[in-house]
Amino acid sequence: MFTKKDAKWTLIPASDRELEEVRARCRRLVQRRAAVSAGISAVPIPGLDVVSDLRLFSELIEDVNREFGLTPEQVGRLQPRFRLLAYQAAVNVGGTMVGKYVTREVVLRLLQRAGAGLIARQATRFVPLAGQATAAAIGFFAFRQIGYQHVEACAKVAQEVMLAQQQAAPL
Repeated sequence: MFTKKDAKWTLIPASDRELEEVRARCRRLVQRRAAVSAGISAVPIPGLDVVSDLRLFSELIEDVNREFGLTPEQVGRLQPRFRLLAYQAAVNVGGTMVGKYVTREVVLRLLQRAGAGLIARQATRFVPLAGQATAAAIGFFAFRQIGYQHVEACAKVAQEVMLAQQQAAPL
């Protein structure tokens, strides 16, 4: 969806309206990726959905962080006090992937937190048709929920940094 070049120019939203626009764009992105995840989950090949979810989710996290101006590179270009505020806000909202490099291990840990849904999805896969549809539905809702949580965490962090920048700006 984005190139590395885009990360250089994406800033933390400067107004509430911009923040809401970014949030809406990211929620639509989560919906699309969750639909792709669900489609892959319907394929009765064991392990395919887990591998694809890892890839889709790591790309989603990077794209959402970039949209909010919260990739490690973007946060690194902030003034030191705003950089510190961004990391503190990420810790406070529980945004384990806000402003951090996304590794396979980090995504796997996050998906393991949603483990019950993944186990149920694997178990239902082997029941013809109805099981595949159930696996796809579970996959869609689990992926969407985790994605929405990340979008909201990024929005809260971006809002805190935005407010601090507005207060620090000379009138």
